[in-house]
Amino acid sequence: MAILEYQVKATLGEGAIWNYKTQELYWVDIEGKKLNIYNPISKTNKVLNTTSRIGTVVPFTEKEAMVALEDGVHKMNLQTGASTLFTDMKSELPGSRLNDGKCDPAGRFWVGSMHLEQETAKANLYTITSENILQKKIDSVTISNGIVWTSDKKTMYYIDTPTSTIKSFDYNNETGEISNGKIAVEIPTSLGFPDGMTIDEENMLWVGMWNGNAVIRFNPKTGKVVSKIEVPAHNITSCAFGGENLDILYITSASVDMTAKEIEKYPLAGSVFKVKPGVKGVKSNFYIENKPTK
Repeated sequence: MAILEYQVKATLGEGAIWNYKTQELYWVDIEGKKLNIYNPISKTNKVLNTTSRIGTVVPFTEKEAMVALEDGVHKMNLQTGASTLFTDMKSELPGSRLNDGKCDPAGRFWVGSMHLEQETAKANLYTITSENILQKKIDSVTISNGIVWTSDKKTMYYIDTPTSTIKSFDYNNETGEISNGKIAVEIPTSLGFPDGMTIDEENMLWVGMWNGNAVIRFNPKTGKVVSKIEVPAHNITSCAFGGENLDILYITSASVDMTAKEIEKYPLAGSVFKVKPGVKGVKSNFYIENKPTK
């Protein structure tokens, strides 16, 4: 069972990622329009307000992070909270917003979208290369969510939430190309819907379960549930391994989309939780920018 780490009423907590260089947990409140930087040593949570809904965050430099906002990807100053548009995606996002994303082992930023009314097949998955070139990778997505890569850099796993599946793709780290997409895990809706995802050092997948009160560890080779961690919140949105030894799983949650009965049962909804699951994670990938040489 996961325990409370930081009590807060985030509307739609999401996008957990551990900055191993600063030993801080980055996470977002999408609907609250907030980037959070949580320090588990001091138990302090720094809040930086964003100009529109923030889908996800990835570490960039000591002073900046890359954040996915409604008009594209921005560089955000972690001291002041000021942000500057880096990749303009307005033409790609009519009636939509950016949602979850992460960097691949080569430092490209993969970020997906979702239609604001959650209309089927209206969203896509993109990459922003280290040269800031935008490429569409997968189309006809509904709610683009969790994404991870294996330690050998040969497989990418990806979640489009309403499909209740985790797909695997052959992945080329040199080019960023993906191919041979197929279903690796089929998830019964009785477990909830798959949302954000992280990967451990054994290449097993940890998935936050929306409507499922849990994080589930899946074996993508067999498609089976390996273990389940109950969380005292209803809609579990993302998770990330953190701590000095990457042996603590931090978990985000949401306080939206709950019945009166669920709100009564889960008063901590929206908070950040933690658990030591007995396995370690891997270091998160940072965005790498190649500035053109003159």
